[in-house]
Amino acid sequence: MKKRGWIVTLSLVTLLMAVLVATLLWNVHQKQQQIEDMHELAALDKQEMENEYERFTLQYSEMMTQINNDSIVEQLTREQLRTQQLLEELKQVRATDAREIARLKKELATVRAVLRSYILQIDSLNQINEALTAENTQIRSELAEAGRQNQALSHERASLSEKVAIAAQLDATGIAMKMMDHHDRTIKKKRKMDDTRKLQVSFTVAKNVTAEAGELTFYVQVKKPNGQVVGGSGTFDYENTTLKYTAKRSMEYNGEAMPVSVFWSGEEVFEPGNYLVSIFQGGNMIGSRSLSPEDMGIR
Repeated sequence: MKKRGWIVTLSLVTLLMAVLVATLLWNVHQKQQQIEDMHELAALDKQEMENEYERFTLQYSEMMTQINNDSIVEQLTREQLRTQQLLEELKQVRATDAREIARLKKELATVRAVLRSYILQIDSLNQINEALTAENTQIRSELAEAGRQNQALSHERASLSEKVAIAAQLDATGIAMKMMDHHDRTIKKKRKMDDTRKLQVSFTVAKNVTAEAGELTFYVQVKKPNGQVVGGSGTFDYENTTLKYTAKRSMEYNGEAMPVSVFWSGEEVFEPGNYLVSIFQGGNMIGSRSLSPEDMGIR
């Protein structure tokens, strides 16, 4: 009987150990999957930045073919070389190097602002040139040539109008998020994250005098660490596809810097990990940030 009891005890211990090992392996697998998802998001963000750098480099080349001002051509060449250098730096950076990616993202915003200023400057020069051409009616034999020049300038203006649309794209900065319980108390501890019943996403729309003033609708998409969109009951159009959004808000914009807060409330499962917050407006993603619990003040 003692020997049989010993065998039963040993079997139970072995079974318990097997369960513990299986649980440990499952947890390791889940953590590895989360890390792979974060790496995939970082790689997509890096690829989007590379595409934008390349697009800006091409736009500098296009602008240089449309003007005859040597001084401006020299400035454009210098900015194009700087943009190409930043692109090469970005290609050498690993997608997981958050600090360097953040630096190059700030540089990208600067490149966009500089490009925007040149687009406006060249557009102004072309408009002046167009006006002078229209006034050049001294000789009737030159009217036909003037008409052809006007036609050419119209094509150039149409091309510049497309670039001005890029200049009018808004930028969302200072993206932050708070988690709150059903009493509107801010969540401070990771073990309380599943008590979240409300999210507050705040950001600032940067000043942009080229943007069209009026009522604008901002769509906020919050993705959990597993990639699932919080809420996701509504959709909007983005780059020939349809995306889910967490919350939206419409506000009047007059071209000046404007703070925006968007709220979501509901019951979902929230757990520690990185939450990707993306802001969309007018068919463009105007800002995105990955927030850890620490970034949200949760310890």
